[in-house]
Formats: sequence, structure tokens, C-alpha cells
Amino acid sequence: MSNNMSLSTRAPADVPQAGTPPLSSTGLAAPSLLLALSGMAALIFQILWIKQLSLIVGVEVHAIAVAVSAFFLGLAAGSWWLGRRADRVERPLRLYVLIEIGIAAVAVVVTQVLAHGALPFARVEQTSPVLAWLAVFLIIGAAPFLMGGTLPVLLRATGAARVGRAGAMLYAANTSGAIIGALLPAFVLIPAVGVQRTAWAAAGLNLAAALGAWILDRHHRSANDIPAASVAGHERQSLPARAWLAIGLYTVAGAIALGYEVLWSQMIVPFMSTRAFAFSIVLAVYLAGLAIGSALYGRYESRLGSPWRVFGLLIACAGVFALAEAALLGRWLVDVQSYAEVLVAGPTGGGLAGMSARFAVAACTIVLLPTLLLGAAFPAVLRIVVPAEQRGRGAGAVLAGNTLGGIVGTALTAFVLLPQLGTLRSLVLLAAAACGIGVIAVWQARPAVTMARAMTITLTVAVLIVGWSLPTDHLARLLPGAQGKDLVFYEENHGGTVAVVESGEGDHRFRRLYIQGVSNSGDAMPSLRYMRLQALLPLIMHAGEPRSALVIGYGTGITAGALSRFPGLEHRVVAELLPGVLHAAPLFRGTYDAVQDPGLDIRVRDGRRELLVSTDAYDLITLEPPPPSAAGVVNLYSRDFYTLAASRLNPHGVVAQWLPLPTQNLDDTRALVASFIDVFPHASLWTTELHEMLLVGSMDPLPLDVARIAERYVKPATRSALAEVGILSPAALLATWVTDRDGLVRFAGPAPLVTDDFPAIEYATWVRPREIVRTLPALLELRDLPPVQGGSEALMAEIRGEREQLDLFYRSALAAYRGDRQEWASHAATLAQVGQGNPYLRWFIGSQAE
Repeated sequence: MSNNMSLSTRAPADVPQAGTPPLSSTGLAAPSLLLALSGMAALIFQILWIKQLSLIVGVEVHAIAVAVSAFFLGLAAGSWWLGRRADRVERPLRLYVLIEIGIAAVAVVVTQVLAHGALPFARVEQTSPVLAWLAVFLIIGAAPFLMGGTLPVLLRATGAARVGRAGAMLYAANTSGAIIGALLPAFVLIPAVGVQRTAWAAAGLNLAAALGAWILDRHHRSANDIPAASVAGHERQSLPARAWLAIGLYTVAGAIALGYEVLWSQMIVPFMSTRAFAFSIVLAVYLAGLAIGSALYGRYESRLGSPWRVFGLLIACAGVFALAEAALLGRWLVDVQSYAEVLVAGPTGGGLAGMSARFAVAACTIVLLPTLLLGAAFPAVLRIVVPAEQRGRGAGAVLAGNTLGGIVGTALTAFVLLPQLGTLRSLVLLAAAACGIGVIAVWQARPAVTMARAMTITLTVAVLIVGWSLPTDHLARLLPGAQGKDLVFYEENHGGTVAVVESGEGDHRFRRLYIQGVSNSGDAMPSLRYMRLQALLPLIMHAGEPRSALVIGYGTGITAGALSRFPGLEHRVVAELLPGVLHAAPLFRGTYDAVQDPGLDIRVRDGRRELLVSTDAYDLITLEPPPPSAAGVVNLYSRDFYTLAASRLNPHGVVAQWLPLPTQNLDDTRALVASFIDVFPHASLWTTELHEMLLVGSMDPLPLDVARIAERYVKPATRSALAEVGILSPAALLATWVTDRDGLVRFAGPAPLVTDDFPAIEYATWVRPREIVRTLPALLELRDLPPVQGGSEALMAEIRGEREQLDLFYRSALAAYRGDRQEWASHAATLAQVGQGNPYLRWFIGSQAE
């Protein structure tokens, strides 16, 4: 058979492999099960390692992208090398056994190494960045190198003559296992057993696959062995030019497919949450589309005709459908999501089940159809490229090319197209490129089909027309917070979508910051109050003379700006992850123009990474990250993080941790408190606003010296900043005291600690409605008078009076949350009277009156 013969014209069923019986449906069942187990384990490890990498290289998108590229480069190299190796061995199932055992052993070791790799990486990177990143590449890429060989080796081991059908079924099985692997970590394994034990569970799946392959090899040795002479007769053959063209096109298609994934993560923002569950469901739907598409191709392969034509039409149609779905997105999808949530949550009685249904609906609407077509393209390419006698090598080349293309596509889309063109224009460009692939592929089909050629050209024209007609702010208009309000800022970037929305009327007009479609903060009075206290309260009560402070998370800039109101701070630093947040900073009031302040050192970096790599020590580290249940944010709420922060404190230094009340269930709040006090022997809790509290901790005693507190409060800049938010005296400041460390110990009880290995709060059940009516009273029950030093009876009486006003307001607000209008009305008159002189209370009273 000539090497120049077009592989697309071969009849795969007519090219049996030496020593191999004809393929039957039962012949693929066992290998499919093995690949399902292997795919499940691979996705579990991938999710674990990405999570661990965020603790080592930080959560900056560039760093994570580079590190994850090591994973995919390992896959590509393994597919290529092990695929070629598979064609040279007489017993490929034995090779598969060794591969799976190797994956289990190496992956567990990698997970252990990553758990302790943050500090060594940071130290080595300071002196030799190349060596540090090379170590990351080698560590992360080791197990994926072996993973990349599983499908080519098993495809070789099946002895199947019909490469397209066999490849389709094995790919579908592998991807089906990956679907389960995408869901298990978030929904079951990590919240139940933690990161390290999850790795052991995944390794068990690899060992089960190895055992299954060993049994299969023993039972079918005579049927599956291939004479060495037969193997040697084919190993020097090279793939023909048209096969390499197909691999090249599929490599570009891989780049486009991973580019879609980057853009879909932006498109889906208006309909999703930042919870880890949401990302797991989107990934599972993405994989489900690939699996279904591949299985459908395998089922109908004999009816589809030329694989060149099928491949071209699939890639082109995937691009068209991806763009069409973006164009058709609207608020109608929210209605469908709500219906699905009610339908699922009713029978199950669970909020998580209902919200998962919402996520699944959004993911299926945006992701499923294009990925189904992309999944069907893989076996079509196998039919073009893979000769039956060299299926390991051919499949390895296809997978390696596609994986390398995915790496390039991810980087190009995330770091070039998205920032420069935005989501929609980038999607148009990718869809047009997909149609270009379709045109080239369809033109290779023999015999030529005029209709197919005309169709690909028509699809290309349609993409250009739709892309030209779509408004660039189409997605921005869909943000939940922008409905009926003024969108004053919108920026799409690889780190996340940042938006600022203005709402309200008159004195109550304010702006809110949205990141990835979720409200993070704003500049309304409640936000001004708790963020100013976030900075100034721990500085005022500081036992030493604070000269330096670090704010983790710029947000609206109110906390960072408040630092400038405290005299004597010589070193003020902010660590902010997203450039878009800094670009939106001038839009918020009450910041004292922090973003333009030459005395404020703004570092665009992950906050935990800032503490890890910097040698700076601080008198205050204050944090205002997103809520702890958001994906990845638990890195700033764990015991491990507090241990790191404590190591960066000067003597008498203080860590101030924002504690939101409505964003997690009461038991999860107990776990957050338990993690904090496990590190800091001296800790206290303060109520900074109705919905927020502040944990203050130190390695040294924190006496409440009245004279020192009063002296710092009366400084004009400090007093003005606090008076504007209703803290009108030192007594009003001390009235926000809730309890000391002993009270926090009683509140936390036996709650499990939040750690890097056991970040259960990130995967906690969905927050119950009106959870604040449970959490706030439970914390207020701990209240006692602040243990001040040098306080007079007059001061203590003033503190009691200020506290009574707060209690009255809190009781009124809780009654409103419970829907108890009678109790709320009984407090209204008194609250209106005492609140006239307090800007904070007056803001709420005015809102209620309106």
C-alpha cells in the first residue's frame, strides 16, 4: 500500500490488523470501562492540581495559565511518544497496566509535593525564576505524560479494524469518565475527605483500571497478541501528506475549541455564580458534549460518508452555533433557569440541587451543542489519519496536535483576543476561523460534493454578517445588576469581568462593583461604614505605634483610602488581583482618591502570593476579599493563610479579617471563626455594620487603652472619616465591640477548621434564605462590655447608650428580614428619633421612609 494513497479513501473495515479478530461491540466494552476509570481519575487530579497551584504560583491568570500549560504539554508529549511506542510492543495491554500504575504513583507524589511547594517555589523564584518554573513544569507534566498515552495504547490494544468507530467509542468512554471526575471533587470528595485523600481516591481508580487491563490481558492474550514481525513491518512507515494536513487542521481546531472555552466563561457570567459547583457543572457539560458527539459519530459512522467532508462541516457548524447562541442570549434564559430551579428544588427540597439545575440549564444553552459537534470531529479525524496497522502512533499524533493547539488557543484568546477585542468580537474571529477550517477540509473530500462546499462558504458569510450586526455591549446588558440601572463601567479581561452599576435616587444614589457578575461591594453608606472601620478600627486599637499597613483586595478603594486618614502611617500597600478593578476605581466616592495617591503602593498581585514572596512586615494586614464560598477565595480564609499572615506581622501587629454574615450558613461561620482563633491567641470580634463583622487578631495582647484610643480618634482626619459613617465618638467606636477570644471559642465550638487541605467552606451547601437572622443573633448573644483600661463610669454609660441605639437598629432590621412588620413598626418612631444625628442610621431610616 503506497504511503501517498489518501487515507480518506481507505475502507477501514477492510484493513484488518495481523493476528487480530474482527471487532465486535463487546470487544470495546471492557477497554471503554478502563478508559472511563482513567478519565475520571485524570479530571480529579487536574482539578486538585489547579487548586494547589493557586497556592504556589498565586491565582493570577498568567501564572495559572503557564502552570496548567505544563499539564497539557505533558498530555501532548505522552500521546505522541507513547502512541508511537504502542505500535512497537507485542502486548499493549501490559503497557497500559504499567501506565496506569505509573499514573497512580506519580500523581499521588505530585499532590504531596504541591501541598508543600509554596515556600520552596517562592524562595527559588527569587534567585532563579527559570529553575523555579522548570520545576513546576516537570512536576505537573510528569503524570499527564502517562495520561496522554492511555487512549492511543488502548486503541492499539483493541485490535479493532474500524478505527473511526473504535476511536469514537473509546474517546466517548474516556470523556464520560471525565464528566464524573469533574463533578466528584466539588460535590463529594473535597468537602468530605479533603484534597490529599481525594488524590488517593483518584489513584485507586487508576489502579482499578490497571487491574482490569491485567485481567483482560490474561484472558485475551492469544487474541490480542501481534507477532513481532508484524509490528516491525510497519514501524518505519510515515503518515502521508494529507494525513498531516488533517492533523494540522485539527490542531487549529483544538486552539479554537479551547478559545471557545475561555470566551464561554465570560458569556455565562450573567447566568452563573462564582461558586465552585457552577464551574464544575459547566466543565461537566463541556465534556458531556464531547462524549455525546463522539458516541454519535461512532454509532452512525457508516452512514456519514467521507470523513473529510464530515470533519469540515462539524468544525464549521460548531463555530456558527457558538456565535448564534451568543447572539440569542437574553433574559429569557433567566426565566428558564428559574423554572428549572423550582422543578428540581421542589422534589429534592435542597437549595444546592435547585441552583445546580440553574447552572446546568445555562451551561447546556451556551456550551452543549458546539461541544457535541467538536466531539464528533475527533473520530472523523481518526478515520482520515490513522492507518489500522499504526493506530497507536496515528491516534497519538492526533491527540498531541489537538492538545498543543489547545494550549496556544487558550493563551491567545485569554491574553490577546479577549483584552483587545472583547468576548463577542473574539467569538466572531474564532467562528470565522472555524469556517475556514471547514472550507479547507470539505475541499479535500473525494468525490467532491458541491453542496458541502457551498454550505461551508455560506456559513462563513453568515458568521461575518451576524458578527457585524451584534452590538459590542450585548453581554453587558444581560448582567443581573444592570437590569433597570445605569451601567457606568464594563471591562472584559482574562482575570474576570468587572462592571460598575449605578442605582438609587438623590442622597441614596450609589454605585456597586460587580466581578464575574456577582456584587462585591459599593459606595453606599453601609459599605462606607464597614470599610472605613476595616482600616481605622484596628489601627486605633493597636497596642504599638503602627507605621505600615497592607490591604488585601482594593475593591472600591474605600478601605485603602481610609488608611490615609490615620496619621503616622509611612508605608501603605494594596495587593489587588484584577487590573479592571483598578481601572474602575475613580468611579467610587469616599475613597479619598486612593488610586491616585502617590503614597499608596498598589501591587497587582494575588494577596496570599504577596505575603509569600515579599519580605515586608506590617503593623496591620487587613483583608476584604470576596465571600469565602466563592471559588478560590478560601485561600484567604484558611488557617494556613492566617499562619502565613501572622509571620508577616511586626511586634504587636494585627490581622483584621472581614467576616460577612449573610454569605454562608451559620455552621460555616463557626468554621471561619475557629480557623482564625486557632492561629491568633489574642482575638476579638467587632460589629462594623448590620451585615458584616470584623475579626481582629494578634500574636500579642490587644489591650483596649482608653487614653490611646481617644488620642488617636480625635485626630481631625481620623475623626472626620469615622463621623461621616456614624462613629461620632470613641464611645461609639467601642460600642461596636462584640466579644473577646473566649467568646469566640464558645461560638466556634467543635467546628472543623478551614485549611488548605480541607477547604470545606468553598464546597459548603447552598446558603439558606435570610441566614443573617440566624447568624447575627447568635453572634450578638456573645456580647459583653469591652474590657477597657482606664475607662470612667461616664464612658461606660456612653458606650451602653451607643450600644442600645445599635441594638434597636439591629432588632428592627432583623424583624424586617423575618417579615414581622409589627415589630419593625414598633421600633420605627424611636429609631427615627435617635437616628437623626447619626449618618449611618439616618441612611437606613431615609430608605425605609422612601
